Amino acid sequence: MAHTLQILILGLALGGVFALMGAGLSLVFGVMRIVNLAHPVMIIGGAYVAYWGFRLWGVDPLVTLPIAAVILAAVGVILYKVVFEKEAKAATYSEMTVLLTFAVAMIIEGALGTAFSNTQRVTSPDYATDAIFIGDIFIPTGQLYAGIVSLVIISGLALFLKYSRFGYAIRATTQNRDAASLLGVNVNLVSMVSFAIGVGLAGAAGALVSFVFSFFPAKHWEWIAILMSLVVLGGMGSILGTVVAAFLLSVIAAFVGAYVGATWSTMTFFLALFLILIVRPQGLFGDKPELA
Repeated sequence: MAHTLQILILGLALGGVFALMGAGLSLVFGVMRIVNLAHPVMIIGGAYVAYWGFRLWGVDPLVTLPIAAVILAAVGVILYKVVFEKEAKAATYSEMTVLLTFAVAMIIEGALGTAFSNTQRVTSPDYATDAIFIGDIFIPTGQLYAGIVSLVIISGLALFLKYSRFGYAIRATTQNRDAASLLGVNVNLVSMVSFAIGVGLAGAAGALVSFVFSFFPAKHWEWIAILMSLVVLGGMGSILGTVVAAFLLSVIAAFVGAYVGATWSTMTFFLALFLILIVRPQGLFGDKPELA
């Protein structure tokens, strides 16, 4: 019983981090229909901000988190203006963004690899290797902090989307871009800000990832399938669905890793992506696609 509870706790602790990693990706797709394959490499970018802040000046990654978020959000604004804004009205926009974001991911990976090499790195504050013991059960402090901070950020995002005036505009744009535009919503501004928020969330997630996982520029290729499995299982564009999927798959992966083997733990996400696309492509909280 204690062993099962231990695995459950470890899965839930990582689930919060995965939820934040996927939340920005889900937001960007919901508002702009951008399949952002560059999202994971932007998380790596946020991890490097936290890593060098800690390495050079001893700044805790949790303190660096808002800085990483702001820096990546600024990168998001630039990317939107340069890459995505001109083609936003194209009929094949979503399909085009797959290729565009793939290219962006390659460019950023190359830039990070040139600047920092492909050496494995990890930020190591004291709590990253500490644990809280409750009888025979232990909770890794680093994962606990990362999970709590992730849930706080996601809750703040949910409150912003539900109660703020700009949040209304984002939700209206998500539901119907044309109707929102007719009602006076500046769809282009909403798209740019939403993209910046999504990339900023990637930066925040990167600061947490920096002390939870080891990372290097090419690591993002492994995370693409993981994050896509969360977004697809939850329902493309549903932040709530992404959060639920993150906890669900993280717990399942933890049990698979414990009872089958660590190698198969990551495969859980790949298999889930494959099965959900066959069985229920709209995901748990997504709308069923209408026949033309």
